[in-house]
Amino acid sequence: MEYLEIKPTENSRDAKYLRAKERITEVKEFYSKLIRSAFTIALLAGINYYTNEWRYMWFLWVAFAIGIGLVSKWVKVFGMNPFFGKNWEERKIRQFMDEDEQQNKWN
Repeated sequence: MEYLEIKPTENSRDAKYLRAKERITEVKEFYSKLIRSAFTIALLAGINYYTNEWRYMWFLWVAFAIGIGLVSKWVKVFGMNPFFGKNWEERKIRQFMDEDEQQNKWN
């Protein structure tokens, strides 16, 4: 099986730089969201305490919902998605290229 060799050029370095810059922006946004979420949960916990002195800790429901959002954002930003991660994309690209090559052989 032979694959097209891509040689590094100025454009490929520029593309890598732009991808790295986008990734840094995503990581910064994640940490910003994490800090805002922690502040929001702490604020709601304070409101919860002062309104009913821990008789019913309703702020935990909000914390749980925010946590689900943070986990999904973490999976997206840090590439920990076991279903559609970077390796999956590369495997599918190779699979489609191989299938296309096979079809072209028969035509």
